[in-house]
Amino acid sequence: MADFGIDVDPGEVGLDVGRLRRIDAHFGRYVDDGRLAGWQVMVSRRGKVAHLTSYGLADKEAGRAVETDTVWRIYSMTKPVTSVAAMMLWEEGAFELSDPVSRWLPEFAQPRVYVGGPASKPVTVPATEPIRVWHLLTHTAGLTYGFHRVHVTDEIHRQQGFELGAPEGFDLAACVRAWAEIPLMFQPGAEWNYSVATDVLGRLVEAISGQSLDTFFAERIFGPLGMKDTGFWCPEGSQGRLAALYAMSAAHGGPVRAEASGKRFTKPPSWLSGGGGLVSTTRDYTRFTWMLLNGGELDGVRLLSPRTVGYMTRNHLPGGADLAAFGRPLFAETRFDGVGFGLGFGVVVDPAAYRTLTSVGEYHWGGMASTAFWVDPAEQLTVVFMTQLIPSSTHPIRTQLRQLVYQSLVD
Repeated sequence: MADFGIDVDPGEVGLDVGRLRRIDAHFGRYVDDGRLAGWQVMVSRRGKVAHLTSYGLADKEAGRAVETDTVWRIYSMTKPVTSVAAMMLWEEGAFELSDPVSRWLPEFAQPRVYVGGPASKPVTVPATEPIRVWHLLTHTAGLTYGFHRVHVTDEIHRQQGFELGAPEGFDLAACVRAWAEIPLMFQPGAEWNYSVATDVLGRLVEAISGQSLDTFFAERIFGPLGMKDTGFWCPEGSQGRLAALYAMSAAHGGPVRAEASGKRFTKPPSWLSGGGGLVSTTRDYTRFTWMLLNGGELDGVRLLSPRTVGYMTRNHLPGGADLAAFGRPLFAETRFDGVGFGLGFGVVVDPAAYRTLTSVGEYHWGGMASTAFWVDPAEQLTVVFMTQLIPSSTHPIRTQLRQLVYQSLVD
């Protein structure tokens, strides 16, 4: 892509070239020893790309190298996009964060909360307060994911066909109606749990805007930001640039091609997942991070007010708690110690507790296939890392990448 590449000498923005090469050397070993097929990393400062490296193969079987315009499945890096979409509507006065979701999604009018019993016959009580929009944005609604496999409500999700996908033929509205019938894990607002909340938020965007989620994203976010390769599926003309998806296999002792899961992104999906449905490129997602870093504006196009972005990226957990204190010790796309949660983002509140070199106020998220990004307003820094390995908990890529990026800052 002619419009995406290194456009500043690293030294001009306080980055040491020799130290930046440590990123490439470290993650190069991930490819050389077979842990990853290939990857791409982008480091920008003050809105300029200072480091952009591709290494390895986008498709091992085809021998196709990672290129600047390789298309990646970004899974849960979709969540910040959906959160931005919702807050764009909030800025228009469409709702208040304290509004009950049932105002637009009546299936949530009488939620019930699990208190005991097996998945086949759960014991429930009425929710003590409604699920509010704020609960969806902060993952405090009491919803869950079937793939967690630690709670009875997770099992109920799996029994109904919700683990890493949805039952055949379900659209987003049908998914949300089904989730509304499943007991909540806890009372709304009582805890934090990584969940389908952002998918429900995507349905809320549809209900309020009167547009399908893909149309809203295309017209209100991707088009204005010039994110030309981002969408809910990779069209036929771009599939030659789509990276292959790999998954860890205990039987093989390493990654194997996940053909069936990967192919799901080569045709329009039956349901539009605001929690994990997008494909994108490093270029496109970098533009999204720049919009956030610039306080909601990029190249003369404003999606959000700077104050809204600031509000979204502060810790919203009660009492300033981190996820370790307010969340259950389950999988999420971030560590829990020293990390709070805003409106769609993990937010660093204590780098010392996080055990990772970064700044207070840095915000981030990642995706199931080991992709990751973060934005650090204090350092005027954004980083995007793309690869395709499920699950994202296989390797400590995100924390290693942080220490390698921050040690390269020398101003």
